[in-house]
Amino acid sequence: MTAYPYASSVFINGPFTHDFKPMFRAMVFAVVDLGFIPRCALEEIDGGATRIWKINRIIEACKLGIHDISNMELDAESGLPRFNMPFELGLFLGAKRFGEGRQKTKRVLIMDSAPYRYQAALSDVSGQDIQSHAGKPEQAIRCVRDWLCNISSRKRMPGASLVVGRYRNYEADFPDICAALQFDEDILTFNDLWETMTEWQKANAS
Repeated sequence: MTAYPYASSVFINGPFTHDFKPMFRAMVFAVVDLGFIPRCALEEIDGGATRIWKINRIIEACKLGIHDISNMELDAESGLPRFNMPFELGLFLGAKRFGEGRQKTKRVLIMDSAPYRYQAALSDVSGQDIQSHAGKPEQAIRCVRDWLCNISSRKRMPGASLVVGRYRNYEADFPDICAALQFDEDILTFNDLWETMTEWQKANAS
């Protein structure tokens, strides 16, 4: 298991549904393109570890956390909402509040699809600086970039418009990258997705 630097590791918490793929890919791209390390529950398959154990371990290893709580709709089959995203947000905030040492340095970005919508379903986070991405991947990139710029100790960081432009170019090249790496673009693993971005970066260093 690879040990990544704590200060550069970003836990990405969002639904792993088909309709959320463009948003998830945009957030991961922003993290990678700005020189940070994306982490999430999908990064490893270990039949000997429970999902909650993996999530706890990854959260512990990340100073930074991006939490998208926009998927509050009821599931079409069960008629129930999905609680994974607010639950993982709670774990991250709990680690910051009750953890020791470097855990207290954790920083959090919370995003929703519309301003103040969360108040009807998750009022306990009132007072937090919730960012709205309006359901648009490019706006999510801007939110992620501006947040990383504000909380990072790095003195210079590319502007949001530049990162968005690079994301558009990556998206245009995405099918060719997958073909070159012999990946099936419809069923990429998280690590495969990350590799497509690092390979694109190598070919398009700014």
